[in-house]
Amino acid sequence: MRASGILMHVTSLPGPNGIGAMGESARRFVDFLAQAGQRYWQILPLSPTGYGNSPYQSLSTFAGNQYLIDLETLVEEGLLRREEVDAVSWNQQEDRVDYGILYKNRRTVLYQAYERFLGMPNRAFHQFIQRQQDWLQDYALFMALKEEFQGKPWQEWPDDLRLRQPEAMAAYREKLKYSIAFHYFLQFQFFAQWGRLRSYAKAKGIRIIGDVPIYVPLDSADVWAHHTLFQLDEDRKPKLVAGVPPDAFTADGQLWGNPLYDWEKLKGTGYAWWLRRLSAAAQMYDVVRLDHFRGFESYWAVPAGDDTARNGRWMPGPGQDFIRTLKEKLPGLEFIAEDLGYLTPEVRKLQKDSGYPGMKVLEFAFDSLGPSDDQPHRYSRDSVCYTGTHDNCPLSQWLEEAAPERVAFARQYMGLNGEEGLIWGMLRSGMSSVSDLFVAQMQDYLELGAESRMNFPGTLSNKNWTWRAQSDMINDALARRIREITRIFDRL
Repeated sequence: MRASGILMHVTSLPGPNGIGAMGESARRFVDFLAQAGQRYWQILPLSPTGYGNSPYQSLSTFAGNQYLIDLETLVEEGLLRREEVDAVSWNQQEDRVDYGILYKNRRTVLYQAYERFLGMPNRAFHQFIQRQQDWLQDYALFMALKEEFQGKPWQEWPDDLRLRQPEAMAAYREKLKYSIAFHYFLQFQFFAQWGRLRSYAKAKGIRIIGDVPIYVPLDSADVWAHHTLFQLDEDRKPKLVAGVPPDAFTADGQLWGNPLYDWEKLKGTGYAWWLRRLSAAAQMYDVVRLDHFRGFESYWAVPAGDDTARNGRWMPGPGQDFIRTLKEKLPGLEFIAEDLGYLTPEVRKLQKDSGYPGMKVLEFAFDSLGPSDDQPHRYSRDSVCYTGTHDNCPLSQWLEEAAPERVAFARQYMGLNGEEGLIWGMLRSGMSSVSDLFVAQMQDYLELGAESRMNFPGTLSNKNWTWRAQSDMINDALARRIREITRIFDRL
């Protein structure tokens, strides 16, 4: 069935207190999606961010990001007082997230809520801890220990904790029990609020597309607690790390630095950790985008300690055996395969055999001035057409910065004209494609430029992951215009 949706991360929603959150502004955005005739809301990973504030570098693949907890809801529930929230200067720029201010001030406010919560009997809280204990106990202790050791990565903790010796673990569980319980509270609040938001979206006919990164960072509760599932040496340091090889755009390749999975050990467990991970995702999302799908066929392995990805090599991934396991154990979960980048016939076969729809990015259609599989007339129905992803520039920026011959070709190919507007002409082309699903970045419907770009891949910048929409941008007139183009191309 033809449908369409909008890519807009929760952090980018308008609203008070410095960052988009899972409260009233999120519900208003769901209302906007429904009014605009959209059936999907695509978001980025919701897990807690680490170094660089990237949702793809998370401290836990199972936990939720406490920054997304809506403080206004906590006020309504009596866990915070209005004056406590208003006393904090959250940000000077309403169109940007200032993670430094959030890191400095948000914890204090949430501790106030926690202390009031302790005086309230809450059976649901204790039930939540019991249900989630297979990951929650390790995560809460991990976060408490990071605070105890001034944010140091777990590789720099005392050896008895780094190596998870039982006596040390028990001693610190007792010593840090108050801080551990605080992190239980944060996760309880996160999942309660997310559950209500997802139910609201479902009632409005909106399905959520969530993102599951293929890799996790070395400094994460996942690697600390499950080191045997990764390619680490006896000192629990990576032997090889993740990246992608050099290409026409990056002479040195991209060095991501994540530890690599030990797929043989994972296979020996029946991929139990991955099944728990994706089962958790199934509780949060209606559809899961599998990031870096090609890494399941083969992955680029770089010697740990290298400064670039040049010296990496391809190593075999779990391939079809892994996909068969997902289909058997998680039959009801829908996937989108992020099949971008360097693709071999083997990767294409794995994606085709999986049955998961792949991705087509409209901006890539004009990298070549001749025929290309990225051009809409070559799309297949079982695909998802995007204007761009979180790693691409908005359409407005692309039109300004792309080579003139590429823009001229795009204008000719799509019949772009000034009366319709070049950006809306490109949106029309995506909407009219044969792809069953079309997803546009919210920035493109808003006709925003470089200032709204979500991420610049391969960079650490205070511009990455910080863009926020303003409340007056998301209005009835825009909803009507989106609905009309959605209707014309049979995606309502």
